[in-house]
Amino acid sequence: MELKEGKKHTCGLRRPFGVAVMDITDIIHGKVDDEEKQHFIPFQQIAMETYIRQRQLIMSPLITSHVIGENEPLTSVLNKVIAAKEVNHKGQGLWISLKLLPGDLTQVQKNFSHLVDRSTAIARKMGFPEIILPGDVRNDIYVTLIHGEFDKGKKKTPKNVEVTMSVYDEEGKLLEKAIHPGAGYEGISEYKSVVYYQVKQPSWYETVKVSIAIEEVTRCHIRFTFRHRSSQESRDKSERAFGVAFVKLMNPDGTTLQDGRHDLVVYKGDNKKMEDAKLYLTLPGTKVEMEEKELQASKTLANFAPTKDSTKDSFQIATLICSTKLTQNVDLLGLLNWRSNSQNIKHNLKKLMEVDGSEIVKFLQDTLDALFNIMMEMSDNETYDFLVFDALVFIISLIGDIKFQHFNPVLETYIYKHFSATLAYVKLSKVLNFYVANADDSSKTELLFAALKALKYLFRFIIQSRVLYLRFYGQSEDGDEFNNSIRQLFFAFNTLMDRPLEEAVKIKGAALKYLPSIINDVKLVFDPVELSTLFCKFIQSIPDNQLVRQKLNCMTKIVESNLFRQSECRDVLLPLLIDQLSGQLDDNSSKPDHEASSQLLSNILEVLDRKDVGPTAMHVQLIMERLLRRINRTVIGMSRQSPQIGGFVACMIAILQQMDDSHYSHYISTFKTRQDIIDFLMETFIMFKDLIGKNVYAKDWMVMNMTQSRVFLRAINQFTEVLTKFFMDQTSFELQLWNNYFHLAVAFLTHESLQLETFSQAKRNKIVKKYGDMRKEIGFRIRDMWYNLGPHKIKFIPSMVGPILEVTLTPEVELRKATIPIFFDMMQCEFNFSGNGNFHMFENELITKLDQEVEGGRGDEQYKVLLEKLLLEHCRKHKYLSGSGEVFALLVSSLLENLLDYRTIIMHDESKENRMSCTVNVLNFYKEKKREDIYIRYLYKLRDLHRDSENYTEAAYTLLLHAELLQWSDKPCVPHLLQRDSYYVYTQQELKEKLYQEIISYFDKGKMWEKAIKLSKELAETYESKVFDYEGLGNLLKKRASFYENIIKAMRPQPEYFAVGYYGQGFPSFLRNKIFIYRGKEYERREDFSLRLLTQFPNAEKMTSTTPPGEEIKSSPKQYMQCFTVKPVMSLPPSYKDKPVPEQILNYYRANEVQQFQYSRPFRKGEKDPDNEFATMWIERTTYTTAYTFPGILKWFEVKQISTEEISPLENAIETMELTNEKISNCVQQHAWDRALSVHPLSMLLSGIVDPAVMGGYSNYEKAFFTEKYLQEHPEDQEKIELLKRLIALQMPLLTEGIRIHGEKLTEQLKPLHDRLSSCFRELKEKVEKLYGVITLPPNLTERKQSRTGSIVLPYIMSSTLRRLSITSVTSSVISTSSNSSDNAPSRPGSDGSILEPLLERRASSGARVEDLPLKEDTENRISKFKRKDWSLSKSQVIAEKASEPDLMSPARKAQRPKSLQLSDNRLTPFHGSSPPQSTPLSPPPLTPKATRTLSSPSLQTDGLMTTGVPPPPPPKSKPYESGQRNSTEIAPPLPIRREAKVPPPPPPKTRKSGLLSSEPGSQ
Repeated sequence: MELKEGKKHTCGLRRPFGVAVMDITDIIHGKVDDEEKQHFIPFQQIAMETYIRQRQLIMSPLITSHVIGENEPLTSVLNKVIAAKEVNHKGQGLWISLKLLPGDLTQVQKNFSHLVDRSTAIARKMGFPEIILPGDVRNDIYVTLIHGEFDKGKKKTPKNVEVTMSVYDEEGKLLEKAIHPGAGYEGISEYKSVVYYQVKQPSWYETVKVSIAIEEVTRCHIRFTFRHRSSQESRDKSERAFGVAFVKLMNPDGTTLQDGRHDLVVYKGDNKKMEDAKLYLTLPGTKVEMEEKELQASKTLANFAPTKDSTKDSFQIATLICSTKLTQNVDLLGLLNWRSNSQNIKHNLKKLMEVDGSEIVKFLQDTLDALFNIMMEMSDNETYDFLVFDALVFIISLIGDIKFQHFNPVLETYIYKHFSATLAYVKLSKVLNFYVANADDSSKTELLFAALKALKYLFRFIIQSRVLYLRFYGQSEDGDEFNNSIRQLFFAFNTLMDRPLEEAVKIKGAALKYLPSIINDVKLVFDPVELSTLFCKFIQSIPDNQLVRQKLNCMTKIVESNLFRQSECRDVLLPLLIDQLSGQLDDNSSKPDHEASSQLLSNILEVLDRKDVGPTAMHVQLIMERLLRRINRTVIGMSRQSPQIGGFVACMIAILQQMDDSHYSHYISTFKTRQDIIDFLMETFIMFKDLIGKNVYAKDWMVMNMTQSRVFLRAINQFTEVLTKFFMDQTSFELQLWNNYFHLAVAFLTHESLQLETFSQAKRNKIVKKYGDMRKEIGFRIRDMWYNLGPHKIKFIPSMVGPILEVTLTPEVELRKATIPIFFDMMQCEFNFSGNGNFHMFENELITKLDQEVEGGRGDEQYKVLLEKLLLEHCRKHKYLSGSGEVFALLVSSLLENLLDYRTIIMHDESKENRMSCTVNVLNFYKEKKREDIYIRYLYKLRDLHRDSENYTEAAYTLLLHAELLQWSDKPCVPHLLQRDSYYVYTQQELKEKLYQEIISYFDKGKMWEKAIKLSKELAETYESKVFDYEGLGNLLKKRASFYENIIKAMRPQPEYFAVGYYGQGFPSFLRNKIFIYRGKEYERREDFSLRLLTQFPNAEKMTSTTPPGEEIKSSPKQYMQCFTVKPVMSLPPSYKDKPVPEQILNYYRANEVQQFQYSRPFRKGEKDPDNEFATMWIERTTYTTAYTFPGILKWFEVKQISTEEISPLENAIETMELTNEKISNCVQQHAWDRALSVHPLSMLLSGIVDPAVMGGYSNYEKAFFTEKYLQEHPEDQEKIELLKRLIALQMPLLTEGIRIHGEKLTEQLKPLHDRLSSCFRELKEKVEKLYGVITLPPNLTERKQSRTGSIVLPYIMSSTLRRLSITSVTSSVISTSSNSSDNAPSRPGSDGSILEPLLERRASSGARVEDLPLKEDTENRISKFKRKDWSLSKSQVIAEKASEPDLMSPARKAQRPKSLQLSDNRLTPFHGSSPPQSTPLSPPPLTPKATRTLSSPSLQTDGLMTTGVPPPPPPKSKPYESGQRNSTEIAPPLPIRREAKVPPPPPPKTRKSGLLSSEPGSQ
């Protein structure tokens, strides 16, 4: 930092300016590795730029001057910055990027040559690294200027001190460029310190490196000169150095300057004196030396005073020497220079143990040379032998340390290249023998232990020495002395090992651990066979059950040595090793060491497997005879999770692999009895099968698994020869043994590691090339063995059916072709030998196993084809099996098809519906075959699918199928009937009871309380009269009571039914070109339903027409789906006939227990009448009959029958009028019985009928049917026209009652409406009574009757009942019994119901009618439609995508209707099961086909309409009265007045609030 311009200021001074610090800990530890990131290092300045004094140096602190003074040492500033959280840097600082490069220097230079080249500065660690590398030559002296204190002398202020450092030799000659201020810095001759302004005690803490050649170090010293610097150049030039200090780099005793701080003496004087090295080098350089000299002077009484040149000033430095050649240890130096200091040898040898390891390894070769020289040259003194031996052991142990492990090669290089003491072996072995022989001397224990640890290198010295000796002198010189010393050593070890265990256990362990390490070296100069014998004796000298693991590890090391590779040595060693292993693996061994045993065994086998170790056959035989069985038993007894299992199995595989054919046959011959062979084979088969079943090795360890399989396959094939040889004929046949063989062979064949098709092509090719397809090999062997069995085959049926099936299912065509005929052989065998002349056992077993295997994922379409083909081929050739065999082959084929479908759907199809369909297909198959066990299993699978989808009703029906297989008896359940883990029951009755409980709870969840009641009654009877469980009965009855209550009160929406057609070859076989009826979910509309279906079949195309498709679509490869709403045809139980059943009860039968469904479509016949299009509007009605009743075990069933009929316009009009009457009647009933109901729905209903614009909609009927022209054209319709007129007349009393109630309930706002209604109705009534007569109703239909307390049940009165109970009068003199009728009009004479009967009969027999045309539309719509003349509809009505009204339940509803058919106001929303009955008490009933139109139609029974799948044909029209006569008692005619008085009509049941309508089969 230079001074400012102005006066002439001194230049070239180093001044403190500032510091910048960054923490790089995270980067060094590799936590941050973003080389792109740039780091900012803030700069902290030191002094302010203001002239405080005239001569002051220009500096300014960044932060206020009192915080950091200008002369504060840089180190303290540094520490403050490190401690501070942030620095006020004012934007000053450095930007740097950092990257951590892994590897040592050469690696880094190679890998990152773009970052690190030769010019890059390398800063070495100040000190040695954790691991010192032998080639690391270094001689660095680090010197740190710490601090000083300088007297100001004559000056008023402290001096501005500058320290200059340089290196000189003892002659005073300057060493050029010896100082390096930093890494990568060129060497400089002088180093100048920073100058602090007027500081008495400056602190520098500046470190530099001094590099001098090693030979120069002894002669050099470092000199420090001190000089005051002035800020004015002129004055500065005149300043001279005021002091000098020095430090020598070598101590007088030859050691290098110690690391650490040194207080130097500062001498003053004139410059010449200071520069004369010879002068000042005689003086003490440090305060310590000065004190020593003073002490010596005081001892010698010499008058030594501090020289006048020394000052009070003090100066401290610190040094650190990193040198591979300089030692600071005096004892090591003494040992290295032992010749010049022979009296201290003993001391130095002992002290060597205390020297720092890094000092010794630096001088390893010199130290070892010194030791051996002492041993050899001082051979007369045995003391040195022991000391040198101990020192040698110490050095060897040191190199064993991890810090110096890299010096192992240095030690070995020394032994083989530099070591030259030919007689050292004598001394070393003598000392070692002495130590071992005196192992009981506790003072020697540690020394012996250390010697044993160092045994390997000790023996290398011994053997190398012996080798050198033999090279120079030959064998003859010392006779057998060396060999004897080796024998003696082993004898000493044997004695040691035989001592009691408690003593010297540490030494024994060490001997076992380290003794084998000498083998390879000793073998060079000692007979290997004798050495083997010595080691055998050594092992045998250890008492049994002592140091077991150490002994086994010791033997393992012997096996690893070169000794065991020599055949003659193995002859000696192997029997011992086998004995020891045999003892370990013996069944009686208390605590065998499996880990060490398997290690030893695997090492032995590894050596025997080599090609360069001489003959091994006898050795393998020895192992086989003594150990194979033991290893097998060990494997059998060992847990598959044991960490040792892999090792033992590998050993067993290795033994079997090394055994050749002669070994196998020899081994079998070693067994003394036949039973021994059986036991061995049983053991082996069971073990192999277990090992194959439970993988010992990881699945992806292909080589190991394949090797195991290859070896097992060979062994199995060898053992099959034994089987055939010894256990085949009639007398010696062993069933269990053969059975185990077959099961083992099958387990082998089906093992996953052999299923080549599961691997990639490349891997498959590799395996086939190296190992072949082992499945074929064993498969053909299984086939041969089966055919060899002859008459014994029957013993393996049915037990072997499953295993053979597994073989045939292997996806390998040749193997399948070879093994499938075994099935035929089994059929034939059972047919011939069972005595029954059939093969039922085989058949049942095959079906059971086939089910399990296919479900487990095996089998495919090709297998199905091949199985069928081969079985048929064989059966057809057979004299007796051609018929039954062919049936069986086709049966198995169809089962496979179902099972494969089922598996495909279950595995790949998310659709629960498809899963259910397939499950039911399989279920039905097993039901037909009477295989209850499998049937029940699939029932529960279906139950689970339903339960998961919350189809509780269907789940109940599914369980019911299981319950039906059981009886109410105490018979025990056969196991397959249980099928449930949770039911631990023993009798059929108990199980059936549990099932019923579960089914009832499912019915309850599914709101099918009627079914729950039925089952509960059956269960109650059992409780009451069989098991007398009154408590259970009580609970059951409480539950049943709640069911009855739910039927009446609970909300129960009716499901919709949809017809779905699946057309095209793209659909699976169980759907293809079939129509199904689906039961929708609660509140599910057609749009949602069809969307749900389409998500299952995303490729399907939705058809827009409801017409059945043609052949073109059916045979198309695509998928077409047709979906429309159908109406269920109600099937009432006979017990409800002729009874006023409450609406809530009827509602159940509208949508449940149904099997027939109708769909109606309007179409035109004949010419269109522009004035009255209604006259030519016909209805085409299609009836679908399903295979099963709804609900059932599925939410859909296939349509088994379809019938179509046409409804004429007149019949259509009659149906419409009946429905309207029914609606009015029930609405009026509701209001009569429940006065609290809102009057609005009634208002709308009445105004929609009596409005003059509509006038009841009769005008269209009059124009169309009540004309002479119509009667002439259709004389046969006379009765129907009369019926229509009667229905019109019947409407009047109902409307009368309605208007009366409306009048009673009206409010002020409604009065104008009511007045208008009344006047309109008077006109209408007058007209109708005039034209069609007067009809009166009995009072019990309209009078309010006392109901039971709290009851909300209202009877539902249908139109047929209304007709039957009404009275038609002709004259006004006949008085009606109706007290509510406002007018009595004459009725037509001769009007009785009999003429209607033929018509009703015929219609009833043709199937229940469905009315599905819309009831309600806006008045405007009706008028506009009426005005439109283009009413033409084709036979196929287009399905609209979205219904505009909630009641448009079928596509045909979209068809517009003539005005005459619009019967209700647009605000009347018909009820469709979308809300509960009681929630909309006033909503008018829908005109839907859901309900039959009478409560008590006898024709239900007579015609069998609801119970048979096929509606009976309509009766011939020519004889209407014949059929009428037959049914005349069933449909009651209207009652005449005179009978009315005698027989009062049945009283109405209790009040109700529901308004759902029902259709009437009787009127059809």
